Formats: sequence, C-alpha cells, structure tokens
Amino acid sequence: MLSTTERTRLNRAKHKTRTDRAELYSLLDEGLVCHMGLVVDGSPRVIPTGYGRIDDTLYLHGSTGARSLRTEGEVCVTVTLLDGIVLARSSFHHSMNHRSAMIFGTPRVVTDERERWDALRAITEHLAPGRWDAARRPDAKEMAATRVLALPLAEASVKVRTGPPGDDEEDYALPIWAGVQPVRTVFDPPVEDPALRHDLPVPEHVLARVTR
Repeated sequence: MLSTTERTRLNRAKHKTRTDRAELYSLLDEGLVCHMGLVVDGSPRVIPTGYGRIDDTLYLHGSTGARSLRTEGEVCVTVTLLDGIVLARSSFHHSMNHRSAMIFGTPRVVTDERERWDALRAITEHLAPGRWDAARRPDAKEMAATRVLALPLAEASVKVRTGPPGDDEEDYALPIWAGVQPVRTVFDPPVEDPALRHDLPVPEHVLARVTR
C-alpha cells in the first residue's frame, strides 16, 4: 500500500486516488518519460527525462555537468499516461482519462559502481527492452561523465480517471454528441540509421516492439 502524506493526499476528486503500490509499479513500468521538477539557483525547472525502476527505487541519469543534477534538495517526479480525451456536452466538463503518478523525495547520488551499472542497465532496458545486451556497454570515460540519481518510492501518489463524461443533469438532454476518444501509444516499424556500415537485419528485440 502507498502511505498517504499531506503532499500525496488528494483534496478534490478523492475517488481517483489509488493506494495499491502495484498500480504505481505498473504505471511506472508502462511509462517512458518522467518530468522531474526541482529548483535550480532559485528558479523552478521541470525536466523531461528517461528513467528506470528497480524494486522500490526510481533511477534517473544525466551529464555530470548538468546543474539540475548537481542540485541538492527535494524533487517532484511525475509520470502521466494519457488514455483518452473525454468529450462532454459542455466545455466545462471536458476532461482526460489518464493514469498519473507523483513522487516526492530527496534523491541520492549513486556512487557504488555496481549500483550505478545496474541503474544504467535498468534505464536502458526500460526505454528499449533487450538493448543492453545488444549495444556496446559504457566505457570508463562515459561512466565518469554520467551522474545517476536514486529516488525512493516511499512518498508517492497515483491518480486515475476512467469512464465517460460527467455532465450536469440538465445537459444530458442536449442534442450534443458526447463520449471518449481513446488514446494509445504505438510503435511503428524501425527506421535504420543511414550511417550503418554493415548490412544488418533489424534485431528481434526491436521488431518485437512494433505494434501489430
């Protein structure tokens, strides 16, 4: 179960709250991009980035030269999956069917080399399953240029909206179409790098992800 705190408690639309930790894991595993909010030199920033999860820890990475990754203090990381556009009879009640997670915490810089290696593998595999074993591994110079952050999933909330629009009762009689326009993520056939120097087939781990 997810532990409720003042920051993760929904004050409105409480019925959208999910407290099963398994739903948090499922959402994070399905998403591909997170947004990390933090304050850098007194200015708020929201940075889109890839991530990976190992058990109850979320891993993020970037250049050691990035000021955002050198900043100490708390961050807020969000992941949102859009499932549909909710078209109501009134513009006021238009909405989105979605699943979203919000994670608060103070990330730590990962210094243990084994954990850094495992974290980078998790991030790579999350973005492109099967790629870690197919690509060249990071060398010492690349590892030195990479900072890895570990964010515990101790303080997190999950919010889910599903179903049709919720119009005002008097609006249901209006001759206006209403419903949901579903949204989904698909993977198209891969496009090869024009700089390829060998006649190579597309790897199976890449083809396997193409939406049928």
